[in-house]
Amino acid sequence: MPISRRTFMASTTALAATPLIGSTPLLAKAPLVGVQAPGVYRYKVGEFEITALNDGFFNRPAEGFVKNADAAAVNAELANAFMATGAVKIPFTVLAVNTGSKLVLLDTGTGGLGAPTAGLFAANLKAAGINPDDVDTIIISHFHPDHISGIRPKEGLPTFKNAEVMVPTPEWAFWMDDAKMAAAPEAAQGAFKNVRRVFGPMAKDVKQYKWGDELVTGITAIAAPGHTPGHTAFAVASGKETLLVLSDTTNHPALFATHPDWMAIFDMDGETAKQTRYKLLDMAAADKMQVAAYHAPFPATGNIVKKGTGYEFVPAKWTSF
Repeated sequence: MPISRRTFMASTTALAATPLIGSTPLLAKAPLVGVQAPGVYRYKVGEFEITALNDGFFNRPAEGFVKNADAAAVNAELANAFMATGAVKIPFTVLAVNTGSKLVLLDTGTGGLGAPTAGLFAANLKAAGINPDDVDTIIISHFHPDHISGIRPKEGLPTFKNAEVMVPTPEWAFWMDDAKMAAAPEAAQGAFKNVRRVFGPMAKDVKQYKWGDELVTGITAIAAPGHTPGHTAFAVASGKETLLVLSDTTNHPALFATHPDWMAIFDMDGETAKQTRYKLLDMAAADKMQVAAYHAPFPATGNIVKKGTGYEFVPAKWTSF
């Protein structure tokens, strides 16, 4: 006879309630740890070594998170993905790419700004055995605070003293424009100020790049506008293998891969962001490319498959490397 959930729960409850004759409570010899192990995961793309570094997460209210969908629809998708409803848990994952000749960071995390649940990047970098002084190049995808603040964390001192910093030309043109800052709504003023806080002291040394440029050997900038004016994705290629780094093309894929027409509150030009999303997810699905997504659950890498009118993010299987 099939066991129903009710029958199963009743039987296990009864078993748990049955005392063992002469038994005493059994306590573990080791105390509860209470903290997570370091968020570090390594994988290969051809001859390149990729290190995924967790930087924690933010919680954002489901209400208003998607500009063209109500909270009920967002909560339904969160429930479908076995996530808590009411708030969207947004993870952050920075990538370190060791090409053999260059150690490159793709974005730099939150720098400990914004929430006590974020800011793990520096500790995880150390746990990964990476000395900040050994980083050769930092390539920034766009200027939102959770991508650039690790360059100059809340303490105000630069983290990567020897690294060349590269940024998208249209992103620099927009965020460093005083007229655009003056015209921006109050809610955006903090982002403009953070850009100046991070890049102001080093402005003369920042190198701007264009879409289509090979920034270092094997890493090419891909146009991905809409989320911000200069938002950039990357192709990381070695030998016959390519990793498509989506940056913020999807935000959390449980929402924005499933519903590529949804526009996140952070998408500055929602219609262009949607077109970019379809273009890159179509490419990833058609070519069966491995992808990395900044806001996917750690270690934030896997594949994209077409599913109905949307897509599905399929996490990569854990490997011993």
